[in-house]
Amino acid sequence: MLARVPASSANLGPGFDVLAVALSAYIEVEINPSDSFEITTSGFGAGLFDNENHLAAQIAKKILGHSNFSVRVDSDIPLSRGLGSSAALAIAAALAAQAPDSLDIGNQVDGHAENAAASLVGGLVGVQVVREQILVRSFPVDTEWRFVAAIPDEELSTDAARAALPSTVPYADAVSNLAALAMLLPGLENRSLFVPSSLDDRLHQDYRSKLLPFSSPLMLTMKEAGADGACWSGAGSTMLALAGKQEAESVAKAAREFFREQGIAGEVRVLETDTIGAVVR
Repeated sequence: MLARVPASSANLGPGFDVLAVALSAYIEVEINPSDSFEITTSGFGAGLFDNENHLAAQIAKKILGHSNFSVRVDSDIPLSRGLGSSAALAIAAALAAQAPDSLDIGNQVDGHAENAAASLVGGLVGVQVVREQILVRSFPVDTEWRFVAAIPDEELSTDAARAALPSTVPYADAVSNLAALAMLLPGLENRSLFVPSSLDDRLHQDYRSKLLPFSSPLMLTMKEAGADGACWSGAGSTMLALAGKQEAESVAKAAREFFREQGIAGEVRVLETDTIGAVVR
């Protein structure tokens, strides 16, 4: 069984821990019966855990109840960069092993239901976890939008990014994020309704900026190059710019130039919304 699953970007500014969009970078996991355990990996993460400790192998073993299988993993999603690599891998492995509830497994493994849901169903999703039940709702995204992902080689673990956050936030900051989110959803559905302030965030980005000093100037550079707005992709280290398809390449060029001038190793990709989600065959 082969499962192909898209990457995702969570939060999108104010949608902290509830909003994510599936993006056009993919991971494939294939699992087949075998006389003994075998694993082959390629792409990002290749060779790091080519044994039964690989996350895909662990998930498959738990679902199947044994390790007599072969697993192949091919990933185009950078690791620990805020593009939902762990959630995508978990969803793909669960589907390839024919789990009855891949979303639940993805959430258990990654701890981010929004990333797992976006990778599973595609498009833009919002999630709410109610008494351990994951509620998922999909929202439309204008086909005009492009997502320019500036991906530094520097990793930033979710644990480190989470540790930078305070245990409480001011009431006004919470209200500000709710207001921005209310503006963001119609702007994502129809680019003509987008307002730059809808990507404003007071719950996580400012607190995490000290971990990545280049984050704010990079986002400003992309906006000055024509992006409608910019935000952190998940917990970073990727910075994400929203731009129209006509402006996207100029924004990407500016991000690449920023990396070059600042001596930051990395890559910049122009991605689209993946509207299909997981594909199993």
